[in-house]
Amino acid sequence: MGQQQLLLIILGVIIVGIAVAVGINMFTASASAANRDAVTSDLANLASMAQQFYRRPAAMGGGNNTFTGWTLPSQLDTTANGIYSLDTSSGSQTVVIIGVGTEPGNDPAYTNTSGGPGLVEVHTTVTSTTIATVVSN
Repeated sequence: MGQQQLLLIILGVIIVGIAVAVGINMFTASASAANRDAVTSDLANLASMAQQFYRRPAAMGGGNNTFTGWTLPSQLDTTANGIYSLDTSSGSQTVVIIGVGTEPGNDPAYTNTSGGPGLVEVHTTVTSTTIATVVSN
């Protein structure tokens, strides 16, 4: 084999290696974004349930204009998308739902609220009339 053919083979191997590395990075970024979207969607569903509880009269099993007594449905606190928990420390008129996904987030050095690795984390604050979502990682 001539030197030119050897150089072309080496160049081809380098190009294929770069293409594989770029493909892996794109797949990882896509998986993280998809998980972030799925966790956000789950949180919107849970926030809607919380607002329904808030508006329902106590006689019908609701909160009677308070979030006091609302809990996450047991079948929805852990899904394929992530694990969800409540922060009710802000009073009876506001509830914060925290979703921790299953994929690494934007910052691998980030530590989520439960002290775990840098997974996707989304916080949704629910009041009687608003739902506000903030992506932490």
